[in-house]
Amino acid sequence: MGRVAAEQQAPSRRRQRLHAVPGPRDRDNVRRSRNPLALGRGTRARLKAVVQTLLAAPGLAGVPDAVRLAVIVLASRTPAATGVVEMRTGELGRWLGMSKSYTSSSVVPGLRDSGVVRTEVAEGEYGEDRGLRFEVAPLWDARGVIGHPLAVTRKELATLLRLLEVLIAPGWTHRDGSVTPPGLLGTRTGRGAATDRLALLLLVLETTETGRVRLCGGRVDTRRGRPAGTVARLMGCTASGGERILERLGKYGAALCVRRETVSGLAHRSRLIVPAVAAAHRNAVAEDWPSAVPAVTTEPSPPPTTEPDDAAVGSEAPGYEEAPQVPGKEMPSEPVEADPDDAGILHSEHSPVAEEVEEGAGDSGLSGEAPLGNSRQPERVGAHEERHGTATQRPQLRVVQVDDSPLRGEQPNEPHHQQPDPSSKLRPEALGRVQRKGKGKVPRPPADLRVALAPASALWNRLERAGARRLVVRAAQRELTAVVGLAGADGPQVLAARLTRRLAAQDGPDGVADPVGWLLSRGLPRRAECSDLRCDEGQRVDTGAPCESCAFLIADRRGFRHRVAVKVDADLPDAPEHERRTVTEERLRHEVAVAAERAQIRREQASVERAAREARIARDRAAAEEAEQVRRAQPCTDCGTGQTAGLCEPCRNLRTVVSSIGKAARTAAAAWADVTDPADIQAVITHVETEVRHEIQVAHEDAEAQGAFPETLALLKRLTAEAAAAEYQRSALAFLARSQEAKDEAQLAYEAKMRARHRYASAAEAREAADTTARKARQRTAEHLLNCRLGVLSGTLAEGPEEVVSPRTSWAERLESLAARPLGEELAALAGSGDCT
Repeated sequence: MGRVAAEQQAPSRRRQRLHAVPGPRDRDNVRRSRNPLALGRGTRARLKAVVQTLLAAPGLAGVPDAVRLAVIVLASRTPAATGVVEMRTGELGRWLGMSKSYTSSSVVPGLRDSGVVRTEVAEGEYGEDRGLRFEVAPLWDARGVIGHPLAVTRKELATLLRLLEVLIAPGWTHRDGSVTPPGLLGTRTGRGAATDRLALLLLVLETTETGRVRLCGGRVDTRRGRPAGTVARLMGCTASGGERILERLGKYGAALCVRRETVSGLAHRSRLIVPAVAAAHRNAVAEDWPSAVPAVTTEPSPPPTTEPDDAAVGSEAPGYEEAPQVPGKEMPSEPVEADPDDAGILHSEHSPVAEEVEEGAGDSGLSGEAPLGNSRQPERVGAHEERHGTATQRPQLRVVQVDDSPLRGEQPNEPHHQQPDPSSKLRPEALGRVQRKGKGKVPRPPADLRVALAPASALWNRLERAGARRLVVRAAQRELTAVVGLAGADGPQVLAARLTRRLAAQDGPDGVADPVGWLLSRGLPRRAECSDLRCDEGQRVDTGAPCESCAFLIADRRGFRHRVAVKVDADLPDAPEHERRTVTEERLRHEVAVAAERAQIRREQASVERAAREARIARDRAAAEEAEQVRRAQPCTDCGTGQTAGLCEPCRNLRTVVSSIGKAARTAAAAWADVTDPADIQAVITHVETEVRHEIQVAHEDAEAQGAFPETLALLKRLTAEAAAAEYQRSALAFLARSQEAKDEAQLAYEAKMRARHRYASAAEAREAADTTARKARQRTAEHLLNCRLGVLSGTLAEGPEEVVSPRTSWAERLESLAARPLGEELAALAGSGDCT
């Protein structure tokens, strides 16, 4: 609650009218400050989320601070329409406080290697290098993604750019002679300049309206202090590095680490202050609310310093929670040690923007009041000051309220234990949960569920049992898998929107009594109102548009009701309205009952048809199995072995050996022989068959010497023959690819591709594409030549009767004709032994 300013009462005891002074929340809602450092709470949180998300990109892990700051600068200067920033290397270096050579040799390659920023050379009108084009990939890819931290608007980008200009802009001299002064650290250049600029930006985003930086919690290095630990966690460096950064910022007056003196001489807690932010907020209040500042002022009170290092700032609303400075790093709790001189500073905070003319405790005996449970004193301060309603009452002050926010003094006679507590708006069970909060840290959800469960973070923090969290995680992952299958990469955002919508219908997280049951039964599951699997509460999961099936159902029901009403009006034209309505409802119930009965009959008929269909499928399956058994019982057509389904494995391997040898021989003849000369063709075929059979025989003897089984020997022969056929085909294609026809085709393809070199970014890329096209053309030409030569070879060999085989001739007849042909030594020995393997 803010302080009030009032004039002293006149002797006639005439009441003076007080004007409300806007509090911090009111200023956030109505102020539009010219100073970019006077950010509202919502804007500050939004910009902090954008900066932290960019810095947490996987490609920026372990890179120098200059590269990280360059990503933020480029993101702030990104046009919302194109997403491409054009900038010279020297200008980017001025923003970073680095030289042009360091920027071109270290920063720009670091941006390119990180994958976060896409870079390319911007050419001028005559092809000269005009600068560089940058595109921040995460920022551009997040366009239109609901709930993504980087889905920023044009106003948010402009606000971030103005903030960077005030902090780190290098300054410019314009053509008209006007000068834009540099930012707070605009003159800081050289070694460590980018680190200091990035640290100042992160500190400003953690600074409240009082100018104080919210310090980190948990254990810190006591030799360095909590401010240094805060800077170290923000920058991801050591405590000593954070201390050095604070020292450099202190030299420029950008950040100050102060320690308040106490009466007892004991050390007070350190405070980290950004003076420029505090001054900007004071000026913004004076500009936006000139009537709220009195003409006569008293001695200003010192800035409030009542908050502990791990508490919220006093000017903020009680119970307001913010996310930790560093995402994903939970800080352990630290016991608070009370200073003997801290008793007086536990006084509640007031807005320091109005004059206080009359000082006093008022009728309640308190100059400041706080709700129960917020004080760390052994006993509440008003334990013996509950006397109210005495005979002598002071005149009550009337307050002009702004946005229904009461100020102190509206009800001064009510003791502090009867003042309305901010948490009294919660339900009793929710209030109990708020009081239990803080028993232990609840671990964050899995990484793949953090975006989807972000709206239900308050419910997740109440899941103190590991078993309950596992149940919720399994259910959330199951729903997320289903949503991703429909909506694609936007699945987490769609599930987050579903939780947001249902929490709003539940009056927020405080309206949920059982978080586990609510998430499993109401929050996460899809609610389909029709038979479409893409429907969720009347909306399409994949497109977000209204569900057409639901619209058809609604229109169907409305048409059905309309038809019944029209029929009733036709049957009872003179009946009163209430009678027609009653008859309409009765007929509707009757029609619905008849429709339900018909649906039941249809379901029974469908069940009978399904049973008949399943019986028919079973009969067909049994017949197919019987035919398969008959086929498997047939003997081998080559050797007569029974139960081989018409062909045993050794005979199948022998057939494959013979066909592979013939394929290798014909391929070699087509490539190296004169396809019009039968004698040359026959010589090549004989030579290749002899070579392949010799290779098969050698492999067979080696395996037989090692004790291989007959089945293994037969399989080895087949694999050797197939490998030989493949090798002859590869050699034939390589030989034909060196022919003049293939060379000519490749040259034509290369020239055609180079004629379109203007479509490529550089000549090297065009030549590479042309070479690839030429190789493919050469390969296709070789394959075509081989097929053509095989066709001519087949025509030439058609004159030989031994090569003409009718496709309908059985293998027994074919083997008799082949028995008369001279065989190799190994096949002759195989035929003499009678072993088909």
